[in-house]
Amino acid sequence: MKNKLCRYAVCVAVLVLAACGKKTDANHVRVVLDWTPNTNHTGLYVALEKGWFAEEGLSVEMIQPPEDGALLLLGSGRAEFAIDFQETMGPAIANEREALPVTAVAAIISHNTSGIMSLANSGIRTPKDLEGRRFASWETPLVTEIIRNIVENDGGDFSAVSMIPNFATDAFSALQTDIDAIWIYYAWDGIAAELNGVGINYLDFRELNPLFDFYTPVIAANTSWLTANSETAKKFLRAADRGYNFAAEHPAEAAEILLKHAPELDRDLVMRSQEYLRDRYRDDAPRWGEIDPMRWGRFYRWMFERGLLERDIGETGFTNEYLPRNGE
Repeated sequence: MKNKLCRYAVCVAVLVLAACGKKTDANHVRVVLDWTPNTNHTGLYVALEKGWFAEEGLSVEMIQPPEDGALLLLGSGRAEFAIDFQETMGPAIANEREALPVTAVAAIISHNTSGIMSLANSGIRTPKDLEGRRFASWETPLVTEIIRNIVENDGGDFSAVSMIPNFATDAFSALQTDIDAIWIYYAWDGIAAELNGVGINYLDFRELNPLFDFYTPVIAANTSWLTANSETAKKFLRAADRGYNFAAEHPAEAAEILLKHAPELDRDLVMRSQEYLRDRYRDDAPRWGEIDPMRWGRFYRWMFERGLLERDIGETGFTNEYLPRNGE
């Protein structure tokens, strides 16, 4: 989650691209993940395993990204789709000098499932309780403004919160050092806490402020490719739709498929995480993947008002056009 795309990341991306090779087949679709395989990606692996991409005439390649590299690979035209987040896409598409040609085409999870985790004995039960505490931060302006918002809205003094750089590899490692609270995605770290019997307090961003019910993660596409290959994009999302709906209806079998493709993952965590997400992929949306323009634009306008975007992009940067209609 960074407001500016650094030149070092671009160089790293170029090296990765060389390893990925060049695309020669119009029906070969490359998908850059945002991180290592996890239950956010299950629907894609289900569609791959069940042959649903193949039924659409597509061969799909999953690519691991360099750090902060998914959007760079996508924007460069070296991938057709990428998994990313509304909050990181905003600065990339609002950049007045070097805007990336990327467009969100589906919400993987209908509502934000992230928030702040602390150990139960920390006593952090409301945002105001972060006063005098150490928060593990990714050191981005967005994180700072979100924490400022929730603390001050709760009557707290944000200047009393210590924003500590987060270098830990996972949430529990951070909380076992000199950190009191950390931003997590409940479907993974929250479920891991449950499995390990770790008592935690959890502050849900969506409940704290409806503004922060942004879309995270999303499937994004290269905008130029999307325009030139609309039917291929629809085929890809039709198969992905089948995959995520299957994961919602058959979470245990879907989890087994993810584990087959990523056997290094903790089995119990994958199973429980998949069960947690089954009703959250679609939730109250009219169909899986659909993005609400009002909710999308509301968050970007807040980002612009707080100086987090170079220009007001409102309800731009996404489309529902390529999603299958209900019943297709």
